[in-house]
Amino acid sequence: MSKPGPVTAKPLSVLLSDVFTDAYAKQGFAARELVTRWADIAGPEIAAYSEPMKMQWPRPVEGQPQEPATLVLRVEGPMALEIQHSSDVILQRVNRFFGWSAVGRLALRQAPLSRRKGPARRQAPDPKAVAKVAETLSGIEDEELRAALARLGAAIKRN
Repeated sequence: MSKPGPVTAKPLSVLLSDVFTDAYAKQGFAARELVTRWADIAGPEIAAYSEPMKMQWPRPVEGQPQEPATLVLRVEGPMALEIQHSSDVILQRVNRFFGWSAVGRLALRQAPLSRRKGPARRQAPDPKAVAKVAETLSGIEDEELRAALARLGAAIKRN
């Protein structure tokens, strides 16, 4: 009888990959990266006030090329007009991300964003603690490197 191999833990993202893929597919997204990487695709100015809701694909007609989809964006109220004026830029960026003309037009829905709050920004370390750590780094000649290491050391000691 052979011994079983070592048990290794699988990342949660691997275990839930099929669940997320199915959920995004129901909203018309071929790839979930459009939602998860929206800030990288659309740019931080546009992503701060919008998020993709779904992609609506027209029914294919036999013998005809596939028509591009409509990307439905949820937009915070007053920014809808600005994002509508930027629609050409958004379409170019989304199609560049896909590598083909997947999206032909945008549809905007005014509603509050369902964005989760990001991690709290950490405060800069105390200047006294940074100076104390910097004293121990006299062997480092590069001034910028020494300052960066001093800030890192003070932040590590704080936590």
